[in-house]
Amino acid sequence: MALIVVVSDLVGVDLLGKGVYRLTTRWDAARMTASPDPAFPEDDPTALAGSPSTNGTARPPRSPGGMPRGLVLLLGAAASVVAVAGIRAAAWLIGPALLALMIVIAAHPVQRWLRQRGWPGWVATLALILVIYAGLLALVGVLLVSVGQLATVLPQYTAQFNALVASVEKALAGLGIGPEQIQAATSSASLSSVIGAVGGVLSSLGGVLAVIVLILALLLFFIADAATFGRRLDSIAIDRPDAVRALAGFASGTRSYLVVTTVFGFIVAVLDGIALEIMGVPLAILWAILAFITNYIPNIGFLFGLVPPALLALLTGGWPLLVAVVVVYCVLNLVIQSLIQPRFIGNSVGLSATVTFVALLFWAWVLGPLGALLAIPLTLLVKALLVDVDPRARWADALLRSTAEDPPATAEA
Repeated sequence: MALIVVVSDLVGVDLLGKGVYRLTTRWDAARMTASPDPAFPEDDPTALAGSPSTNGTARPPRSPGGMPRGLVLLLGAAASVVAVAGIRAAAWLIGPALLALMIVIAAHPVQRWLRQRGWPGWVATLALILVIYAGLLALVGVLLVSVGQLATVLPQYTAQFNALVASVEKALAGLGIGPEQIQAATSSASLSSVIGAVGGVLSSLGGVLAVIVLILALLLFFIADAATFGRRLDSIAIDRPDAVRALAGFASGTRSYLVVTTVFGFIVAVLDGIALEIMGVPLAILWAILAFITNYIPNIGFLFGLVPPALLALLTGGWPLLVAVVVVYCVLNLVIQSLIQPRFIGNSVGLSATVTFVALLFWAWVLGPLGALLAIPLTLLVKALLVDVDPRARWADALLRSTAEDPPATAEA
């Protein structure tokens, strides 16, 4: 079904492009055959911004192609809607493909370094594939084992959970809330629903394994093609230097973001795991892995990693342990992610806080959880393809970046 939607979207885009081409061609032909208007010369740059006509009224601005600027914006908006709809329909393929692409971009310098040290190309490629495969499989294996342990541990806290719900009901009754409202508020609060959700995660293991296999297959082909990507960019640079410069900037910024985020995510995960182990919160390894993964979600990622261990701390140690877990998470994440990590990333990302937050919501809506994890790299990719690649669109970069100063020149990837 998704394939049919994608094909129909592509056909629609093709028909739209042909229609716009024919409309533009006829428009230009009509302009060439029409008598010239001395008040609106074609070679006058001010004519594109509007100029007075023979009767003294201002002419509306027109795009360089001859079409009214409003029509160009309308067609661009329509094409964007069609493209986003197609991406959402094929999210099952585009999401894993983009994740594999980002991993290859981050790991490509290792492959290049091995080849510069005299390793044969196929040996360097094979070594990189084995390292990435081993890391991903180990992460997924530990995560699945930990989720299985969570499904086993949760039923042991049924009595504590029921006592917590009873205390909440008593507190609400003390505030003057009626029994009907209390029953409506606490009817859905049950530990069995949480256990059922965890069991649903385990039952969907087949779908998760299918996605993992797809990602591993895409990584194999991407890494193999990455060995010759530099020469391909050199051939493109002859005719399209701006495109190569934009792609190099995207690769450099994405690599800096992913590498630094991975390093600091590992540091945060280790510190969170040690703190949870000291405080006696069960399944500290699982929550450490969750903190590592959610570190890739900008701005609000640590909140997703905080909720599960905080709730489990509430069941095991009550409110004091809950407060301790919240304080430790907030201090570690605010210090590392807000003060230290941005100094290492520098201006490689350079997106404003508003753009980052809106991009997070947009990509999560389009691609789901993978979109939330890859929100920053995907935004950099769109910016490179739509803004950096065209010198006439560089003005938009001033609206997207985090500072008012021009960014430094980006080195080749």
